[in-house]
Amino acid sequence: MNHKFEKRVKRIYALFACFVLAMAVTICPAFAADDPLTVVNNLSDFIFSLIRAIGMILLGFGILQIGLSLKSHDPSQRANGMLTVAGGIVITFTKEILTLITG
Repeated sequence: MNHKFEKRVKRIYALFACFVLAMAVTICPAFAADDPLTVVNNLSDFIFSLIRAIGMILLGFGILQIGLSLKSHDPSQRANGMLTVAGGIVITFTKEILTLITG
């Protein structure tokens, strides 16, 4: 019984070693794009588009909160809604604000 277990362990180890060797042989180099600044600019545009989407969601939620506060006559909810709208506007226009500050 012990002999079968050792034989099975050796076989699994041999298969694993062959797999690792095959992976090491088939490694392909990854070549970068022509211009690294283009890649960085594309990533920056993607991140800012995600930030803009989050800002638009917050803006919509703030408008919804203001509307619900007007219906229920709740001044604290109205204040929270206005703060959410202001935050949504700032987050939506983050890229423009940063370019305005940096020049």
